[in-house]
Amino acid sequence: MSDFNPADRIQDLQFFGEFGGVNPSITDSSTYTFLHAKTMADVFEGKVEGCYLYSRHWNPTNHYLSQSMANLEGTESALVCSSGMAAISSTLLQICSSGDEIVSSRTIYGGSYALMKNFIPKFGITTKFVNTTDLTQVKSAINERTKLIYCETISNPMLEITNIRELSKIAKENNCLLVVDNTFSPLIFTPAKEGADVVVHSLTKFINGMSDCVAGAICASTDFINSLYDVNNGSTMLLGPVLDSIRSSSILKNMKTLHIRIQQHSRNALSLSQKLQADGYRIIYPGLESHPQNELMDKMAHKNYGSGGIFVIDLKEKDSANEFMEAMQKANVGYLAVSLGSYKTLFSSPGGSTSSEIPEDERMQMGLTDGLVRISIGLDDDIERTYQKMSKCFKKIWPQV
Repeated sequence: MSDFNPADRIQDLQFFGEFGGVNPSITDSSTYTFLHAKTMADVFEGKVEGCYLYSRHWNPTNHYLSQSMANLEGTESALVCSSGMAAISSTLLQICSSGDEIVSSRTIYGGSYALMKNFIPKFGITTKFVNTTDLTQVKSAINERTKLIYCETISNPMLEITNIRELSKIAKENNCLLVVDNTFSPLIFTPAKEGADVVVHSLTKFINGMSDCVAGAICASTDFINSLYDVNNGSTMLLGPVLDSIRSSSILKNMKTLHIRIQQHSRNALSLSQKLQADGYRIIYPGLESHPQNELMDKMAHKNYGSGGIFVIDLKEKDSANEFMEAMQKANVGYLAVSLGSYKTLFSSPGGSTSSEIPEDERMQMGLTDGLVRISIGLDDDIERTYQKMSKCFKKIWPQV
């Protein structure tokens, strides 16, 4: 990995408040006044930059957070919006038109899968789902109508890792754009530095880290971001997925501690994964040597931030998974809830929740059984204490273990 340090770039950002505050002022306004009518007309026509027009277009608070996201991901520009799905759908609809095709990873968030499989085909945009860890499959799926390749750096929920650098080469050879969802691994991976054209995020997760808001981001070139909020044909401008400025301000403040939080999430996940694997349970975690892409993880990742805060336990049967999760909630290991990246441990069974949009036969092919439990480990200070609690929960289900 290069010397690029995204945490330093976030720490070096300096936005003063209106009255010299150490936090930038929140612009609680939907519209902005002009001293001259011609200036307003020039802004609409794109002739004047630096003026704020209407908050569906831009506002200063969202601009600060967008600049921070561009710094984090090492892109020229960025745009924040109302959810991760808004970021993904706006990106796909900006790039693709009727008759175009997408080649996507098969193991992605269920909402992303449903968007590509069920929703955008009504606009004449189709998707081929492949195993992006097998580059031969990707190459075979591309044709003259393919406009973009889509994947997640660490896939949800199977935690597969795609070789972004090699996928970028394939995209460029075929005149495609590579879009990467980096929600699971901010700071850990910098996909744009590996060749990704667009990086999307659900800021709801690790970047905000508090489970108190929903937000998204698109990080890309200045030209691409400008195209998104073009008044005539920009997807974010015309679809209007605006992030509230107050929420934007709170996310910006939380980003300043992201490097500390990611390190603790990763330490905790590695410790639990190692202990539970040693106990004989099937654990999927990129930081384990048993993970198929563990070596790729070492090559692509920024070393300071570990292998992420999410691991998966395969309990084989739905009933076992449900009993285990209920026991963990009663023991206050965490919460039986969807989402991830929170200060508190969250766990769910993706087959019946966040990946339920994927047909059962396809889930079985990728190993996503109803017995899988996805655990997003929190910021627990004493991870041995957490491990002991989890061990007791296992013994309630299998007393003989």
